[in-house]
Amino acid sequence: MKVLITGVHGFVGSNLVTYLAPPNEIYGLDIIAPEKEGVVKTYSWDDLDAGKVPEVDAIIHLAGKAHDTKNQSAADVYFKVNTGLTQKIFDWYLAHPTAKKFIQFSTVKSAADRVEGDFLTEECIPTPVGPYGESKIAAENYIIEKFAPEALRRPFHNFTDEDAVVDGKKVYIMRPCMIHGPGNKGNLNLLYGVVSKGIPWPLGAFENRRSFTSIGNLQEVIKGLLTKDAPSGIYHMGDDEALSTNELIEVICSALGKKAHIWNIPRGLMNGFAKIGDVLRLPLNSQRMQKLTENYVVSNAKIKAALGMTEMPVRAKDGLRETIKSFAGK
Repeated sequence: MKVLITGVHGFVGSNLVTYLAPPNEIYGLDIIAPEKEGVVKTYSWDDLDAGKVPEVDAIIHLAGKAHDTKNQSAADVYFKVNTGLTQKIFDWYLAHPTAKKFIQFSTVKSAADRVEGDFLTEECIPTPVGPYGESKIAAENYIIEKFAPEALRRPFHNFTDEDAVVDGKKVYIMRPCMIHGPGNKGNLNLLYGVVSKGIPWPLGAFENRRSFTSIGNLQEVIKGLLTKDAPSGIYHMGDDEALSTNELIEVICSALGKKAHIWNIPRGLMNGFAKIGDVLRLPLNSQRMQKLTENYVVSNAKIKAALGMTEMPVRAKDGLRETIKSFAGK
């Protein structure tokens, strides 16, 4: 199978190249086009416009602007990259008959900034907050409008092959939660920095749970979408197990060979400190407190059912442990 991966030089792209080639022929599409081991040839977006990109069987669209946790990126940059490039590559996909599968990498943040209830499923009305999630949902809606426009009339925007107005093609919109793996700890930076320095974690009284996506599980799912006859649609992606922050700290300490220091300071007292932080503009304020202590659990039941999987191959704690070890040089 000939597979075109956009954003091929990024973390996920590099891991997919290693995992999928061989037996597949991998072609790349990126801002720059240097040679890459495992990739037959990498093209630029200008090459796409010039008609130089060869015919392929499948496209994995990873290229995009990642979430800027420091909120320093202008909103128009997100839409130019996350929405604009998706429009360009999806139009190319529709115009080339040999390309049969399109995998769009979106994000759970396009569905919800906060999870109401026990876990987030595909049966949710998208309510993104901020330009990152908003640009991603705009990209999703463009794909659905072209492929299965009737689905946009539904609250959840879910679609199937029966909705498709384009024959002979499959479209998968993937919404992964935080992706991590050896060489890339995602947004674990803050917590890793605190724990690695031996600083006690003061929020032990909060038992919030969050979902993560181990790169090994993501690789297996993408391989399944390429090789199996899974139905088109929107799919959430995460590990089987959600972890509390306390459990995550235990995993980090285990990987580093350190003892975990978790303080169970009463919630009311910590919330009071956060309100003081609002006034004095301290690092710990109410907004950050909410993000550090809220639940964000994502269901992966739909993607597992579509691929005939009973469980993901990598356990959440195992995947996180390997990620942390890579940053500790172990």
